This record gives sequence, C-alpha cells and structure tokens, in this order.
Amino acid sequence: MAKESMKAREVKRAKLVAKYAEKRAELKKIVRTGDPAAAYEAAQKLQAIPKNANPIRLHNRCKLTGRPKGYIRLFGISRIQFREMASNGLIPGVKKASW
Repeated sequence: MAKESMKAREVKRAKLVAKYAEKRAELKKIVRTGDPAAAYEAAQKLQAIPKNANPIRLHNRCKLTGRPKGYIRLFGISRIQFREMASNGLIPGVKKASW
C-alpha cells in the first residue's frame, strides 16, 4: 500500500494541473504560432508556471491501494486488486479465462 503522503501529493498535482490547464494551453499556442517576440514572451511566462502544473507529471495510481505500477486504466485499479476483485466476483462481466 502506498504512503498517504504519496496519494495526497498526486491529488495536489492533479488540482494544480486543472488550475493551470487553460493558461498553459494559451501560452503554448502563442509559442507555436506567434511571431518570435511574442513567442519568446510566452515561453518566459510558460517557464514561470509551476513544474507540477504540467500534465506529464501526473501518474495513474490504484484507487484502492495507491499502487503506481500495474495500473489498469479501464477499471482504475492495479492488476493485483483487479485479480482479487475479479476472483471474488466483485467486477461485473469479468470472469477468469479458461480454454
């Protein structure tokens, strides 16, 4: 199980990403399409935004345990929790394969 501080840090990052998403998008558009002087100014402003406001820094974590690896996006949980829940019949429509 992940430490509570790691889970909280990830939640904090997600809030920061949401807060700055629109501003980042506008500045990146100016950097890509604006004239060189405006692009330079926009790049400077973009660098002033906190690093954790970048969506690349987000990491998917299991909703139950906080495990960062083996994450199944469709269900939002780790592979270990998925297998356990599927075996117990807690995930509708999922059953163990046999052939």
